[in-house]
Amino acid sequence: MTIRCRAAASIALCLSIELLCAPAARAELIERVSAVVNDRAILLSDLRRHAAPLLEQALQDASNTAERKARVKVLYERLLQQLVEEELIEQAAAKAHIGVSTLDVDQAIENVQRQNKLTDADFWNAVRGQGFTEKQYREDVRKQLLRLKVINQRVRSHVNITEQTVKDAYDDRLRNARRALRFHAEHVFIALSATATATDVAEAFKSAKALRATLTPSNFEAVAEKQGGGDLGWLDQGDLPAVLEETLLGLSEGQMSAPVRGPAGVHIFLLRERQSGANTLPPFEQARVELQRDLLDKAMQRQEDIFIKGLRREAVVEVRNP
Repeated sequence: MTIRCRAAASIALCLSIELLCAPAARAELIERVSAVVNDRAILLSDLRRHAAPLLEQALQDASNTAERKARVKVLYERLLQQLVEEELIEQAAAKAHIGVSTLDVDQAIENVQRQNKLTDADFWNAVRGQGFTEKQYREDVRKQLLRLKVINQRVRSHVNITEQTVKDAYDDRLRNARRALRFHAEHVFIALSATATATDVAEAFKSAKALRATLTPSNFEAVAEKQGGGDLGWLDQGDLPAVLEETLLGLSEGQMSAPVRGPAGVHIFLLRERQSGANTLPPFEQARVELQRDLLDKAMQRQEDIFIKGLRREAVVEVRNP
């Protein structure tokens, strides 16, 4: 995914956040330093501005004041770590002479407007409705784009997804899929209540055995419709309780089972078809592009985490109580 596309996807998330300015966020602001990254300070006002659009979700269903305070504390601590990362990226970008132009920001915003089918006026009304000024939103977009540029320049060279890597990953998925079986089954079912006695169970099994003697693959559907049960469709391993799955595993296609007790009653199964899970996996040529993209995203995320940890180790970071 290109920097611009990834930025647009990231920025679009901003449009899904609803705003609640809690009383604490609207109170008179007493400025102080929340963290220092090398020689650059992160102010409490910056932290509160980033927290404001997230407070409603964070405080949802909080039952008392103590819980509200605890949730706000967790939110502030998480956001402060994000702001520290942003500052580390800013400083790394400055050293590498990487920048984001006004044109880059404008194009990213235009992409978001186009994807959301919003006019310019509607878009900025939505932004303001979530508690952002245009200046603040543009600055947040700039920071996201800058992060993507830095990560792509510093990390992308460490990621190499070859055709063989993709093929190996596909083969792993194929092996796992082959271990999983799928069953297309029907059943005749005699229900038992939760309070069924031993006598009730014995009577149900007696009835089931008598039915089993009359069943054939050709009349099975009609008997199931009359007695109870029917087509279960395609079942994956794990869909049924273990005792019922064991019964299906022991059947060949077209074979009917003996009566078997399940959690809610007695079943007689007919196995129509059996499939390996591999049959649900598309051929390699169809799956290759999506699989390659998935492997690239995961590898980039791992390298990004390594890169950020390296920046932290090399920096002097002092985080104060937010």
